[in-house]
Amino acid sequence: MELEQNAERLANLTFNLLANCQEKEVRLAEVHNLTQAEFRCLRLFGSDESINNKAIAERMNLSPSRLTRIIDGLVGKEYIIREIDPNDRRNMKVSLSNRGQLLVQQLNRSYIDIHKEILQDIQEDQHQPLITAMSYLLTALEKWIAKT
Repeated sequence: MELEQNAERLANLTFNLLANCQEKEVRLAEVHNLTQAEFRCLRLFGSDESINNKAIAERMNLSPSRLTRIIDGLVGKEYIIREIDPNDRRNMKVSLSNRGQLLVQQLNRSYIDIHKEILQDIQEDQHQPLITAMSYLLTALEKWIAKT
């Protein structure tokens, strides 16, 4: 019975954690005049990485048409550069513009700062056990996803 109760508690915690993480993303995105989807798309990029649109759609679990709207918004805001494959107009490479690289650096810094602020509300001796437990949870979740 303990496994059942722990599973229920974990289910509720992960549900609430996801909802709060999404709210955190919405707030950070709004500060930078981005939609949550634009924010999540930009977070996929390394500093000077170029990504294929199909890979972005897969990572974000989006349809190609939905991704196109997100990319259009980011191109319009001059954060990304889109290069269309002349042999297949549905295929494109997307990379950060200079302005986009600066924004991603700001977003990454802000994201870390938010988590520093969150950690300040948790006793310091609990930081490492929390990170360890979350790492175990992530690994178990990734294994579960790989099985299904």
